[in-house]
Amino acid sequence: MTFPHRLLALFLLTGATALVSAKDFLPAIVYDFGGKFDRSFNQSASEGAEKFKRDTGIAFREFEITNAAQREQIMAQSAKRGANIIVAVGFTQASAVEKVAKQFPNVKFTIIDAVVDLPNVQSINFREQESSFLCGMAAALASKTGKIGFVGGMDIPLIRKFALGYVEGAHYVNPGIEVFQNMTGTTPAAWGDPTKGAELAKSQFGRGADVVFHAAGATGIGVMQAAEDAGQLSIGCDSNQDYLHPGSVLTSAVKRVDVAVYKAFEDAKNGTWKPGQLVLGLAENGVDYSFDEHNRTVLTPAMKSRLDQARADIVSGKLKVSEYKP
Repeated sequence: MTFPHRLLALFLLTGATALVSAKDFLPAIVYDFGGKFDRSFNQSASEGAEKFKRDTGIAFREFEITNAAQREQIMAQSAKRGANIIVAVGFTQASAVEKVAKQFPNVKFTIIDAVVDLPNVQSINFREQESSFLCGMAAALASKTGKIGFVGGMDIPLIRKFALGYVEGAHYVNPGIEVFQNMTGTTPAAWGDPTKGAELAKSQFGRGADVVFHAAGATGIGVMQAAEDAGQLSIGCDSNQDYLHPGSVLTSAVKRVDVAVYKAFEDAKNGTWKPGQLVLGLAENGVDYSFDEHNRTVLTPAMKSRLDQARADIVSGKLKVSEYKP
C-alpha cells in the first residue's frame, strides 16, 4: 500500500509531547456501523491500523459496535485500560468522543468525518466531492444511454456531498445527462443492507441508467453485484473496490481513511500528534479515483486523460467543485 508523501507531510507536525516508548503505547480503534469487513469505509480504517501493527510491531485494540450505546462505553473502557490514542471511525461517534474526551483529557482522540472541538481531539475530514466529481465525469464518459445513477447510504449531509460532486462531474462532461438518485434510509441500518442496495440499483438500471455509483458502505456491495448481474457498470466508494467485480467496476472514489488512521497512531507514538482540524482533498492525496489492472479495460486511456486533466485543474484551483450546503 502506498502512502502519499503529501498526505504524510500534512500529519508530520511538530509537537511538545514526548515520544512514547513502544512498550507503553496502546492505540485503539472503534469502527462505525457496518463492521471492519464492510469492504469500504471501515475496512480502509482497519487496513491503516493493520499496517501500523506490521510496521511497528505494536498491537492495537479494535472494537466493532452493534448499537449506539456501545460507543461511549468502549471508549471509556479503553481510556481506563491505558489507551494512549483512540480513533473513532465515522461521524456518528462525535457525541461519544466529545463526552469521553472531556472525561479523559490526557487521552488523545482522533475522529474521522466529524469535528469535535476539544484540546485533546483531532478531527479529520475529506473533500469527498472532489473524488466524486471525477467519478461523475467517468460515469458520463462511459454512459451510452445518457442516464446514470447514485445510491447513497444514510441520508445525511456527508452523502449529499458525494452526490453533489458526482452530479457536477457528470454535467461537466454532458450537461444534458440524467442522474437518478436514491438514499437507502435515514438510520444507521442504511449502511449494512446490500439487498436494499441491489434493489435500488436494479430500479435505476430499469429506468435506463447504465452506470451507478454507490456511497453506501456495505450496502454498496449489493449495488455492485446488481451492476454485474445486469451487465452494467458500477462505481465503488471509500476503498478501491475495482477488484470486487473486475471489468464491471468503472472506478472507485477512494478515500484514504487508511492513511488517516495510520498517521494518527504513528504521530501519537512519536509525539507529533496535534489536535485540531484537517481537511484532505485531491491536493493532499486524501481522495482520488482508482485506476488499476482490474478496471483498465473499462476506464479507457481517453477517459483517464480527461480525468487526470480535471484532477490537475481541481488541484490548481482552476476548476472549482461546489461545497454541499444543507
